[in-house]
Amino acid sequence: MNRIIRLFLIDGLITLGILIAIQTSAPRAMAIPAFARKYHTSCSTCHSNWPELNDFGRVFKINGFKFPKDDEGFVKEPPLMLGAEAQKESFPYSIYPGELPILPISFRYSGQLTYTSPQPPAVTAAVGYVPQTDLFQPNTFTIFAASSLGPSLEFWIDDDLSTGGSGASGGLGDGYIKANNLLGRYLHIAQNDLNVRFGQFELDLPFTQARTVNQTNYAIFDETAHVNPSGAGPLPGTTANPFSFANTQRGVELGGYPHRGYTWWSVALLDGGNSLGTVNHKDVYVNLGQRFDLERDPEIHKQIQASGMTGVHDHTSMRLNAFGYFGNNELNQGGALYAGLPTIHEPFYRAGGAFNYKFRGNFALWGLYEHAHDSNKALNAGSTGFVSATPVTYSGGFLEAEYWVYPWLIGLIRYDGVNSPTDRLNGISRHDTRNTYSPGLHILARPNIKLEMQYTYNYEQPVPGTNTFYRANQFLSGVDFVF
Repeated sequence: MNRIIRLFLIDGLITLGILIAIQTSAPRAMAIPAFARKYHTSCSTCHSNWPELNDFGRVFKINGFKFPKDDEGFVKEPPLMLGAEAQKESFPYSIYPGELPILPISFRYSGQLTYTSPQPPAVTAAVGYVPQTDLFQPNTFTIFAASSLGPSLEFWIDDDLSTGGSGASGGLGDGYIKANNLLGRYLHIAQNDLNVRFGQFELDLPFTQARTVNQTNYAIFDETAHVNPSGAGPLPGTTANPFSFANTQRGVELGGYPHRGYTWWSVALLDGGNSLGTVNHKDVYVNLGQRFDLERDPEIHKQIQASGMTGVHDHTSMRLNAFGYFGNNELNQGGALYAGLPTIHEPFYRAGGAFNYKFRGNFALWGLYEHAHDSNKALNAGSTGFVSATPVTYSGGFLEAEYWVYPWLIGLIRYDGVNSPTDRLNGISRHDTRNTYSPGLHILARPNIKLEMQYTYNYEQPVPGTNTFYRANQFLSGVDFVF
C-alpha cells in the first residue's frame, strides 16, 4: 500500500515564465521564477522564446519538473523534508514522508498598446465604439506556482489576479496535481509511461493556447458552434455549444511519454465545457503524438540538447499529432428554453492533426487542422418535440513560422483560417472562410523582459445595414515580464 501512495506524481505543464535568450550586450543570465531560483540556472536552459520550450525544457517537463539525470545534484535550493526516511519503512503506522518546495511562486505581468482600424459609423452604432488606440490594455497580472513534491508528485497552479486592469474577470487557470508512473512498478511499466493528472487544466493540445508565444489567440481554438436557439434564422436549430479548446476543463487524465519521450499519449475524462446548465454526461479527449529525429549523426539522437552561450541548440526533428474530443451538448434542462419539452442531447466531436518541424535552434514551422461537427435539433411542426436538423460544422487551423535572427531577436508569421458557413450566415464574416495574417517580432531585452509587436491583417466583416465590408486590422505592441 505504501508503494501506491508513493506512486502519486505530477508531470505537468511548463513554467510559465522562464526565459530564453541573452541579449548580446548583457551578461549570461541567471534566471527566472521558481525553477531558475531552485536550480540557479539560465532561462535558456529550457526555453527558446518563453514560454516556448526547447528540447531540454520538454524533457524537464515530462520528467516531472526535474532534470533528467542527477536532479538532486543540480538543485541549489533544496526542499524542506516533511519526515524522515525511516518513516517509509514504518508506514502505515506513520505518516508517509514528503517534501515541501521553498517558495515555488512566480509572477507575470503583461500589457500592450493597441491600435485598431477606424470603425465605420454603422458598426459603432450596432456594437459600440472601440477606440483606435488603447494604452496597455489588457493589463494582466498572474501568480503561478509549480514544483515537484518528491520523487513522484508535482503540481501546477496559476491564477489571474487581475485582467483588463480591473480584476473582474481574473480567475483560476490551471490547478492540478499529477502522479507519475502510476502502478508502474506493479505493471512493469517504465518511468513516465503511465501518469495521471487530476484537477482543472488546459487540454493536452498539440500546441498550447494558455502558454502561447503569440499576443492573440489561435482562431480555431476560440471557435464555437452556435445557431439561433429559437429555431429561426438562416440556419434553424437548437445548437448553442459553448465548448472551445481555449477553455480549461475539469477532469482526470491518463497519459505517458514512452520511448524516451518520443511518443506522447493522453486520454482524459472531463466534465465538459457546457455552461448552459448541469451536464450529467462526461466528455472524452484523446491526443497521440510521435516525434522523429532528423539529425544525420546517430549519436546526436541520444543526446538531450540545451542552450549554450550563443543560444538554443535543438535537434532537427518532426513531431506529428492526432487528437479528438467527443462530447454531448445538453440544452433545455428542466424546460429552460422550451417549457414542457425534454432535455436536448446533441452529440458533437472535434478531430484533427498537427505537425511541428524544428531545424536546430534557428527555425521552427508548425501547423494544425481541426474539423468540428455538432448534431442539431429543431422543433417539429407542432412544437411538441424535436427532429434532426442540418448539422453545424466548421473547420480550419493555423500555420506558423518562427526564426531566430539572434538568440534575443525572433521573427514570427502566422496564418489563421476558419471555414464556417454558419458564421457567414450569422453575419460574422463576408465569406465562409475567415483568413487572418499576423507577422510579429519579439525582442528579449533581458532574460525576463520581452518586448512584443504584432500586426494582424483581418478578414472582411459586414457593415450592418449596408452592402459594404471592412477589416478590423490591428497593431499590438507590449511588454511581458516575469519575476
